[in-house]
Amino acid sequence: MPIKETFPIDQIRVPVKRKKTLEPAKVDALAEDILENGQITPIRVREGKTGGYVLIEGYHRLEALRALGEETVEG
Repeated sequence: MPIKETFPIDQIRVPVKRKKTLEPAKVDALAEDILENGQITPIRVREGKTGGYVLIEGYHRLEALRALGEETVEG
């Protein structure tokens, strides 16, 4: 079972191809859900070649947390 970690949001890079898939309405809905229930599903990242992390899965969750002013995300 993977170990949950907390990652600084400002150190997570989103690949360009993923940025094109953002749906603002989905981000808004997730932000509301996170306010009510907290972050339930962790995101997935890998270590970046030049430091920081690269997002693998959870772009809408990441952006919802960013919109809420959070500084960290569970992964």
